[in-house]
Amino acid sequence: MMTIDWLIIGGGIHGVHIATRLLGEGDVAPEGLRILDPGDHLLSRWRNATAATGMTHLRSPSVHNLDIDHGALQRFAGKRKDRRPGSFAAPFERPSLKLFNAHCEQVEKTFGLEERHIRGRAVKCSIDCDAVRVGLECGRELEAKNLVLALGASEQPNWPDWAPRDDQRVRHIFEPDREHWPAEPETIVVVGGGISAGHATLRLMKDGHHVHLVSRHALRQHQFDSDPGWLGWKYGEIFTQERDNDRRRTLITDARHRGSVPPDMGRALRRAIARGKLTWHEGEITDFAGEDDALLMTIDTDTTVRADQVLLATGFDTRRPGGTMIDELIASASLPCASCGYPVVDTSLRWHARVFVSGPLAELELGPVSRNIAGARRAGDRIVEAILSRSNGTSETA
Repeated sequence: MMTIDWLIIGGGIHGVHIATRLLGEGDVAPEGLRILDPGDHLLSRWRNATAATGMTHLRSPSVHNLDIDHGALQRFAGKRKDRRPGSFAAPFERPSLKLFNAHCEQVEKTFGLEERHIRGRAVKCSIDCDAVRVGLECGRELEAKNLVLALGASEQPNWPDWAPRDDQRVRHIFEPDREHWPAEPETIVVVGGGISAGHATLRLMKDGHHVHLVSRHALRQHQFDSDPGWLGWKYGEIFTQERDNDRRRTLITDARHRGSVPPDMGRALRRAIARGKLTWHEGEITDFAGEDDALLMTIDTDTTVRADQVLLATGFDTRRPGGTMIDELIASASLPCASCGYPVVDTSLRWHARVFVSGPLAELELGPVSRNIAGARRAGDRIVEAILSRSNGTSETA
């Protein structure tokens, strides 16, 4: 059995950034750290998901990057006069996806993260007296002195009840290993009202397809997925002072701008609707029928749409990620959870003396920003501080 000082489960945005922070600031030796992820490469799910949506620029500003320093991405882009057109988009200097991904590659190379990657999927996890045991899908076992759970929700795409899973013409944009983009012009229904639906709609229109966009609500515009005040004292102090986890969950739910698009995307979609290039429907799909030559959908019982394909951009399930693996971990050491099922952790994001969390699993401590890149950076701050405090002989209190 392989024994590891620090094991990070999850090689996405959070796992890569936390690995960078542990190696760059946390006095963790490279040979003592591993990142467990089933992808061929680190950030595979991120790259596949963003490519699937047709994203061109990130929603978040350049200061939210995976390197240690907030200004690293701007420096990586070079001097302003030498930058390629479109490297950043207004407002807030939002980087292009191409630039962001190139910078991520540099971060991985600088810290040798690909060499730290164990390709595999964790299916079992339990806490022993002096380590955490992790069982892999292949049957192999790992032992970690310290574990970071950097699990995202990317493997939990939300499928509406009406949408069949056995019809290849109905696809979820975040379903892995499925091709979304038809080669020839077709009539395509995109279901969803958020940024992923917007990206997909604009790309499909650009490729010459006839697109119907179906959303349950009017187009909602917000620059970010939650108010920037949640990154600072404005709302952060309110969240910190609230000690009831049920009320914290309500604050998180109310703060998130789910199903929203940034203003520039909202303007592009409205222009397309006004010019007749996009057909938009506000309502629920109440009936679906898959015929040999077409898909038929009824919207709120009075509108029928006929299409060749349906692309679901309906986000992810809100249930706690990790499935039975996390269930087993909880049972092995009676780890505390709130009524919503999510971990109750201390201010250092420790769920147990040997287990830290990030991403969705940390949101009852970090708040509405926990899942995004800013949340990864915030988690890195907390975990590194806890490690340095421990090595200096000081202690953190919950």
